[in-house]
Amino acid sequence: MTTVVKIGGARAVDPEGALADVASLVEDGEDSAERSSAGRSGGIEPPEDVVLVHGGSTAVDETLEELGQEPTYVETPGGVVGRFTDEDTMDVFKMVMPGKLNTDLVESLQNEGVNAVGLSGTDGKLLEGKRKSAVRVKEDGKKKIKRGDHSGKIESVNADLLETMLSGGYTPVVSVPMLGKEKEGGYTAVNADADRAAAAIAGALEADLVVLTDVSGIYEDPDDESTRIDSASTPEEFAAVEEAAEGFMTKKVMAATEALEGGASSVIVATANADAPITSALEGEGTTLEPGVLADNETDEEAPQEATR
Repeated sequence: MTTVVKIGGARAVDPEGALADVASLVEDGEDSAERSSAGRSGGIEPPEDVVLVHGGSTAVDETLEELGQEPTYVETPGGVVGRFTDEDTMDVFKMVMPGKLNTDLVESLQNEGVNAVGLSGTDGKLLEGKRKSAVRVKEDGKKKIKRGDHSGKIESVNADLLETMLSGGYTPVVSVPMLGKEKEGGYTAVNADADRAAAAIAGALEADLVVLTDVSGIYEDPDDESTRIDSASTPEEFAAVEEAAEGFMTKKVMAATEALEGGASSVIVATANADAPITSALEGEGTTLEPGVLADNETDEEAPQEATR
């Protein structure tokens, strides 16, 4: 069984519980494999493989401000807000995401006994797609084209690379940037939304996707945790989820749709701030979306890319 876990980068997200949970899941899987190879496999679950994907928008914004630069956010004509990544911002992404944040997570997992390996989307063509150098935005009520963007939509995942690492006993820790294909040929490292990166990976691996954030799921009333939607397995139930999603949750629902369309087994949106958040999510704590929600459902809105919460 493979689980792709997305950890957000918001200040309110504490990754400590999730990292300890990854260690527990990986250790349980190794123990199961050892018992199975010893001939005592009756009723034992297959080894647990985990791929960790992380965001980091808060750290990027803080670094930009320390460097005297202002983060730029734009709104699409459809009302979705995301980051505009110019060349200078892209340099900061390269420094912060695969440099500091990814290394910090790998270090923490090693201290938990997990043999983690840090990867960016550019390594081994892990995440690849066309670069978008211009995006459609809405400013002062008018639609405009904003050029100079360094972003892309993931079109392919090197699942063989991840499966090779997993089969060797390693736990991949994945970060943007991705490889953006230029029209004239060649590649440029570009930003991509971390939720959608996790979605693409979960689809490619036909895995469960657990999206850990700073709330316990998707709420009918965004200000009332008691209105959490526990699950959706039909298009009608999913329509209620889409209607309820606001702000940053809109992108997570878009990513969930892409994951299921790509072949993911399920998508669970849950809190990172629990003792064993991944295990709890897989046991039903959060909002669980099943592949059955996809019938007659299409998502066409393109958003500016963002290393999300």
